[in-house]
Amino acid sequence: MTVLILGGSGFLGTELVRQAVAAGHETAATFASRPPTAAGVAWHPLDVRDPSRVASVIADVAPSVVINASSGQADWAVTADGAVRVALAAAGAGCRLLHVSSDAVFSGARVHYDETCRPSPLTPYGAAKAAAETAIRVLSPEAAVVRTSLIIGHGRSEHERTVHALVAGARDGVLFTDDVRCPVHVEDLAGALWEIALSDLSGTFHVAGPDALSRHDLGVLVARRDGLDVARVPAGRRADTSLPGALDVRLDSRATQALLRTRIRGARDFLHADPGDRSPAPSGTT
Repeated sequence: MTVLILGGSGFLGTELVRQAVAAGHETAATFASRPPTAAGVAWHPLDVRDPSRVASVIADVAPSVVINASSGQADWAVTADGAVRVALAAAGAGCRLLHVSSDAVFSGARVHYDETCRPSPLTPYGAAKAAAETAIRVLSPEAAVVRTSLIIGHGRSEHERTVHALVAGARDGVLFTDDVRCPVHVEDLAGALWEIALSDLSGTFHVAGPDALSRHDLGVLVARRDGLDVARVPAGRRADTSLPGALDVRLDSRATQALLRTRIRGARDFLHADPGDRSPAPSGTT
């Protein structure tokens, strides 16, 4: 089976590529600026703002499955319009599509959000992700849209690197005690994404950990795992700043978890592991 990972050079994309190669799939992936060196992968440069290039990459690879794990943050042309171009090209080529979305589509007004909840974004990034979700549901009703939360793993995630920098005094700032999410390990997330992508499941799914933690509590767990001075993890309240966005967003993933073999661990569980440990791919990976 041939698979294509868009955003294959990113944090999540790298793990998706690793699991695809390990599973024996013929694997292609895209990058924005510099091709990675991962073996067993056909790398393609791609700017999803270019509709002709999106169509040509999908046509050249001729994949059975496309996973869109690319991220342009608040850049509407990438995160919203680019996702629509991918959906159109995948549908035109008869490819199975899985689109990775975010808990940023929610405002936090109701705190707990299951798969049936409608988007209510507060930020440009959340609005772009919500627009992409809506378009994909219309253009490709057989596609899967998977919302996730803070992605952690092996010391290489943005949050883990931020904790180290803050504790070392290499950067200023605090970790908020009132900004709550449901962190997920990158291996668990990638395993669940492949399980959904290689199935006939369609619609909207949530893949996030069962532990709801503030960014500060998560930082303390990271520091403790890595042998850092927990007392040096700085704390503050997001409500005391002018930063936009939701405070407390907890993805309820129970309905999706009931469909999967891949177990989605909570942060209190997976952060006991060595950050450099390369544990086997989750049992649901195919």
